[in-house]
Amino acid sequence: MDTDVFVAWFEEAARLVHDDRDRLTRLDAAIGDADHGTNLDRGLTEVRKTLAESPPGTPGEVLAAAGATLIRRVGGASGPLYGSVFRQMGKSLESPVTLAGFSAAFEAGVVALERLGKAALGDKTMVDALVPASRALALAVRDGIGVKEALERAAGAAEEGAKATIPMQARKGRASYLGERSIGHEDPGAASAALFMAALASVVA
Repeated sequence: MDTDVFVAWFEEAARLVHDDRDRLTRLDAAIGDADHGTNLDRGLTEVRKTLAESPPGTPGEVLAAAGATLIRRVGGASGPLYGSVFRQMGKSLESPVTLAGFSAAFEAGVVALERLGKAALGDKTMVDALVPASRALALAVRDGIGVKEALERAAGAAEEGAKATIPMQARKGRASYLGERSIGHEDPGAASAALFMAALASVVA
């Protein structure tokens, strides 16, 4: 997992989010501000420009640059939340990148997210996709699984985690104001988090 892989991760994430922008916005319209898809699409477009104009030298620099750009360019809560995940990962990731090192940095990013958002598993947020992904990575490291299969397992866990938010009642953010009416809708943040993980799994050969 070299610098090119991490740049490709954000390029693929930008493509997936752009293609799924309307679905993400529809999910957000049901329980939020109806702007998650458009905001994240715009933010990731800016990330691609940033990485192209000032190519980072290490995977950690890619993550830090992407995180800083998302914080600056994505409105609402998702920009600071995603930005914090990637900035913390960037600070924690050492080169050369091993699966164990990536798993540890990913966990550090999720912990930063939980701290900033004051959210936990079951609150119906992006945490519900990223925590299962983090656990899947840690298990893969423990079991000696190869990088590609480990990331595919993490992407699958994130997707299952996002779907698991559908029957949950939101306990954080704007959706929490809806009470029981938030039940029956997939959390848009968890849905976009699953796209990020799918993007990473797809660019690692």
